[in-house]
Amino acid sequence: MRRLAILVAVALAVLAGPASKAGTTQSVLMKGVAFEPRQITVHVGDTLDWANQDIVAHTATARDKSWDVNVLPGKDGHMVMKAVGRFDYICRYHPNMTGEVIVEP
Repeated sequence: MRRLAILVAVALAVLAGPASKAGTTQSVLMKGVAFEPRQITVHVGDTLDWANQDIVAHTATARDKSWDVNVLPGKDGHMVMKAVGRFDYICRYHPNMTGEVIVEP
């Protein structure tokens, strides 16, 4: 009976596959009407956090319009990156405020 229980446990572990890797969180500051860092590399499943340290609202808006995060003054905005690629983004309120997110597998 014990041997059967062990075989069942092994079979279930094999069927379940490898444990999924939890994504990490990386941050971009919105400070001085600029993104800091201006370019960041993350992986699919990572959370990107935009922390607005200015006294005005900002957005992090992909130029291809695939995502848009609105961040009020003194607040944070978050997004889980789901697609591989290079994403140029801007602040809709301050178009000279630009950045790039590189999302790797």
